[in-house]
Amino acid sequence: MGVVKVEKFLLFLLQGIPESSGVIALSLALAKVPLRWGRIIAAGTVIAVIAFCIRTSSFAAGLHTVAILLLNVIIMTIATRIPPTKAFVVALISSIILAFLELIINEILLSLLKFELQQVIENDMLWTLLGLPQAVMIIFIALLTARLMTPREDMWKI
Repeated sequence: MGVVKVEKFLLFLLQGIPESSGVIALSLALAKVPLRWGRIIAAGTVIAVIAFCIRTSSFAAGLHTVAILLLNVIIMTIATRIPPTKAFVVALISSIILAFLELIINEILLSLLKFELQQVIENDMLWTLLGLPQAVMIIFIALLTARLMTPREDMWKI
């Protein structure tokens, strides 16, 4: 792996791990599963690495989004007592919230910073930095949701 690929990979993980962890955490909070951050970050890391591999391969654009959604469902179904249909619904809701945050935050930041979207997409560092606020926001929403929707302690299998 060349230096450029390693840099792209590390930058992707810098944003991808918190974002994936946040989506998993929000999904779990919506399903009233207690947030266990060691497990959530481990799952988020695995999902981020797989997402990077899919995004940098020759698969169709957007396939990584479907794969991430299904991976979230599989992980939640294996690790918790959430039924598969409920796991799918909460994972889908969390993904939609992330997409909404991404849209809103990107619009605000691009407007404030006077950047064109294409300019940011072509710069890996800027693209990563632009994605960090939504990762932080989804984690904050997961924490807030977990506080408002009292989790059930018997929900983890592992």
